[in-house]
Amino acid sequence: MERPTKPELLRAIRGFLEHELMPELEGVRRFHVRVSVNALAIVLRELELEGEQRPAQHARLCALLGRSDLRPAEARALDQAVEALERELCARIRDGFGEQPEERARLLAHLRETAAERLAVSNPGYR
Repeated sequence: MERPTKPELLRAIRGFLEHELMPELEGVRRFHVRVSVNALAIVLRELELEGEQRPAQHARLCALLGRSDLRPAEARALDQAVEALERELCARIRDGFGEQPEERARLLAHLRETAAERLAVSNPGYR
């Protein structure tokens, strides 16, 4: 593995901004640095959690849509597959999917889990 890793680089940048630069600033510049620190924290959580979340999303979407797609091994291909499945789910919802009680229950369970995963990245203290 090459060093420094992406998370190590992001943590170093975040640490510099938060502990070295932010204390020296005031007003709008301090606010912008705080926003940048928070954005870096989100990216770090995405990197940490994507290995769990993306495969789980793929499996849930395939089950919900009644598909037996093999999960791509490569991260970019997995992201593209999940996005395609999400587009398919949206199209099916527009066509009436989820109107039946059983479908609705499965759909809502998927949406709740997806929302919880996204909150774990964007705002982990929310729960």
